[in-house]
Amino acid sequence: MASGNGLAALGVEGATAAAQALSLPAEAYGNDPQLEVMWAMKAYNHAEIYFNLISSVDPSHLKLTKVDDMIYNSFRVSFADLNIKNLDPDMLKSSEAKEKWRPFCNQFDGVVEDFNYGTLLRLDCEKDYTEENTIFATRIQFFAIEIARNREGFNTPVFQAKTPPS
Repeated sequence: MASGNGLAALGVEGATAAAQALSLPAEAYGNDPQLEVMWAMKAYNHAEIYFNLISSVDPSHLKLTKVDDMIYNSFRVSFADLNIKNLDPDMLKSSEAKEKWRPFCNQFDGVVEDFNYGTLLRLDCEKDYTEENTIFATRIQFFAIEIARNREGFNTPVFQAKTPPS
């Protein structure tokens, strides 16, 4: 993932202020452009950390939450035929898709912290986060899809590409 200044550009005080601001409930804000930038930076930071993780550790051994089994089983019951290797944005964002995703996501309210926070998700799991390969999704959608990708071997090529042959 291409590194930019990210949170480092804010400095310690700015990053601390951003973290405090992001912990407040959404109702405390209007459409503040600075807040949107902070959310984007937080989502980018999360994406960068995750991509570095699956590039460094065999993804089939990763545990992303305390309830990975529950998330994976529910996801595959609800979305048995979803192509997780190459996601179609309409399968996440269309009106029909949103109606199907809503009950899936809401079952994790109180189970997965910040289950409905915005997160970046790669469309093609064999590629890095880029503008063309990234979609905005909820955290539980990210967890569901990435847990499935890890368990079903779809993220393994990312790890293999970064691992020197032995």
